[in-house]
Amino acid sequence: MSAITIFCDFDGPIADVSERYYATYCQGLAWVQSQAQLQGDQVAVRYLSKTQFWTFKQNRLPDRQIAHWSGLEGGYIDAFLAQVSRIVNHAALLDYDLVQPQARAGLELLQQCGARVVLVTLRPPDQVMQFLAQHDLHWAISDLYGMPRVDAAYKNQASHKVERLGAAIATQQRQGYDLRHSWMIGDTEADIMAGQTLGIDTVAVACGIRSSSYLQSFRPTHLLPDLWTACQKIQQRAILARQRG
Repeated sequence: MSAITIFCDFDGPIADVSERYYATYCQGLAWVQSQAQLQGDQVAVRYLSKTQFWTFKQNRLPDRQIAHWSGLEGGYIDAFLAQVSRIVNHAALLDYDLVQPQARAGLELLQQCGARVVLVTLRPPDQVMQFLAQHDLHWAISDLYGMPRVDAAYKNQASHKVERLGAAIATQQRQGYDLRHSWMIGDTEADIMAGQTLGIDTVAVACGIRSSSYLQSFRPTHLLPDLWTACQKIQQRAILARQRG
């Protein structure tokens, strides 16, 4: 089968998780402050603005440093990090996730040029399917490879993404799909490293949890602003391929 197969991360290219991560940060700080008050401690919490917080996340500043700059010290930093890990995937916080601007238009463009979109994510599949149904995007996805652990996406280990993409590629090949012109689209170094490890072109998009300058250091095949721009480039390549064929 000769349809172009696009392997794509979910958080970042499609789902905007910035509101959820910021809400988790704020709730984590509020919880630590309440726990400190119960113990008779005075903790001078400083809430970063969302812009400050997201800029730090995009430039890979450690969560421990973010906690320190938010007024926490010692054991309260550990308590904050543990609380964030506990609540980040809670159903009430998942509702903060939004569709990235123009992601829908990009997915429509891929459908028009006959490309298949295979999601490769560290999110549990049920979370992804719920989001796609909620935002009427289920039509855009041909297949989905996720992780059973609810904290895997937050930790975002490159080894996990390599394993998931490897499994996705192997299964698609067994199903008879031609993957010679495949792409891997993502917003983190894990996505770039996975595509490079498995020998497919990589598209880093700077609309997610990593900045453009940070992503550039991993040398993706293409570095683009968002999924819409990536889909335009893929459409152009598909048109050229048909003309040559």
